[in-house]
Amino acid sequence: MGKHEIKKDNKTKKNGKKKGLKIFLAILLIIVILAGVGFGFIKSKLNKINYVDINEEELGINDNANEELSEFRNIVLLGLDSRDMDNTKGSRSDAIIIVSINKNTKEVNLISVYRDTYMEIEGHGLDKVTHAHAYGGPALTINTLNKNLDLNIKEFAAVNFEVVAELVDMMGGIELDIKQSEVAEMNKYIDDTSKNTGITSKKITKAGKQTVNGIQAVTYSRIRKIAGGDYKRAERMRTVLMQTFEKAKTMNISTINKIANKILPNIQTNISSNEILATIPQMASYKVNDNIGWPYKTQGITLDRWYGVPVTLETNVKELYKEVFKKEDYTPSESVQTISEKIIKKTGYK
Repeated sequence: MGKHEIKKDNKTKKNGKKKGLKIFLAILLIIVILAGVGFGFIKSKLNKINYVDINEEELGINDNANEELSEFRNIVLLGLDSRDMDNTKGSRSDAIIIVSINKNTKEVNLISVYRDTYMEIEGHGLDKVTHAHAYGGPALTINTLNKNLDLNIKEFAAVNFEVVAELVDMMGGIELDIKQSEVAEMNKYIDDTSKNTGITSKKITKAGKQTVNGIQAVTYSRIRKIAGGDYKRAERMRTVLMQTFEKAKTMNISTINKIANKILPNIQTNISSNEILATIPQMASYKVNDNIGWPYKTQGITLDRWYGVPVTLETNVKELYKEVFKKEDYTPSESVQTISEKIIKKTGYK
């Protein structure tokens, strides 16, 4: 494992800016690519996606969560640190974004779960949530999120950062507003990103608004050893995602076709092509309300390595239910309460 810096404690990062985008464009990247083209074209391209079968019995959904969240469809988007999407065993999920869709109102919230968050991973005890994928792939990641947050996630989509870099390059780059404090940190790790993806890139020469290539965009989204740490990093990841969406809307059919052929085989999901096709007609009615960082309140601790401790897990879950699911007086499950007590006992953070 790499070194992990100590972040500022008790930081809450929330981007409340409203964004009217079609949700599946944000989730899979694939619909970003296929937006606005014919139904038959979409169907032919969806067959290129790497479908992964997951047994729902392994996902740790309790009866209470099923009942409380019956009107919500929760899907998790994973950004993996694996170079080869045909062999993601042992890879960590550097980005974890829960896409929560209210099936009645069509309102959507994007919930970034910080990768260093201290949770209980089945069979592995208390650890960073990012390690769940390394231990047991998407099924264990979903299980961890469901058991620690009282969720009903059944679906996932995963990409690696090489895919994102290739996508941005094929689009001709995206525009980012890079702060002076971010320039040096980006340049420190651009070579490392290039080595991991096999794609070369120049370094950043100045701060300010500019068009960046794929490696630069990925490096921007992954830096965290400056103010804001992992919290700001999650915000940068969302920025890259949104800028990619905006650029996708300007592409012609020929470019879309080339990108689809290149990118789609490197996307993993357990959402079937038929399910995606059935969702497309509903996309126009979806509206993203908020981008939320979770946990709301954390405190750092260094044990064998650095962890972001929810203070407390139980109260952070209650706040999530209140803000996203509109459950004012929700009582977390016995499982969440038990895990919360374990974290308090281990860290002393109440």
